[in-house]
Amino acid sequence: MTKIAFVGLGNMGSPMAKKLVNAGHQVCGYDLVSEAVKKHQDAGGVVADSALEAVKQAEVVISMLSSGSHVERLYLGCDGLLSAMSAGQLIIESSTIEPDIARSVASEAEGKGIDFIDAPVSGGVAGASDGTLTFMVGGRNKALDRSRPLLESMGRLIFHAGEVGAGQLAKICNNMLLAVVMAGTSEALKLGIDNGLDPTVLSEIMKQSSGGSWVLERYNPVPGVMVDSPASRGYQGGFTVGLMSKDLGLALTVAATTKTAAPMASLADSLYRLHGQKEGTQLDFSSIYKFFNE
Repeated sequence: MTKIAFVGLGNMGSPMAKKLVNAGHQVCGYDLVSEAVKKHQDAGGVVADSALEAVKQAEVVISMLSSGSHVERLYLGCDGLLSAMSAGQLIIESSTIEPDIARSVASEAEGKGIDFIDAPVSGGVAGASDGTLTFMVGGRNKALDRSRPLLESMGRLIFHAGEVGAGQLAKICNNMLLAVVMAGTSEALKLGIDNGLDPTVLSEIMKQSSGGSWVLERYNPVPGVMVDSPASRGYQGGFTVGLMSKDLGLALTVAATTKTAAPMASLADSLYRLHGQKEGTQLDFSSIYKFFNE
């Protein structure tokens, strides 16, 4: 049994923490939202009144937050978690954040003898609930080896992308592609529907043809085509428009730094931001399909 502090019990963090509880670990959870804390407690987890309290007895700290600025505030500074942590502990940072922030936190942690990996995930809420997430890891082999049993309790695939920050870069590239594919799939499906094609039939045709993708296999954006997709739940739950816009912003920032052309990401970023302004940022990102219905 490993003593774990899990900070960030949102749509992704909550089912990830539950998997660790089910695997027999002691998981002390903390979140700013009281309902999330209660849900963790009901699932068998231990709860803390603050993140600092959660890490006091922890061997491992896992964080799943919504932005790099939140991660910086969590770990750094005179009242950050690192001020209360000591040599021998391990940090698994699973938020999707700027690679430079991951490197900054890692540098401070390793300076205190604390192991660190950045380990963002792919697979969405369904993958977190099923324990089938993909982890993209940046960090030293020693830190990954320590982390692997816990990652295996929450996911199915673990890729070592390179040094600290490489996990974030891999995740940013993946989500950039996902945003582009979701927008393109929505546009193609709307074209077919407007010209008399049944979306279920068209989706099956494309799945079995060269246009096939994970979006068509697991996350169809048209309501009613896939009963367990967010589209069939009013686009509730899942990965929000706001988070996708954030990740596209990260991709464009990285692209600008290396002077990498990213016209598709730029267009997708504009589409999701416009969509978010009209429909709000809390709908699932597959609701970009609604953009093509306007």
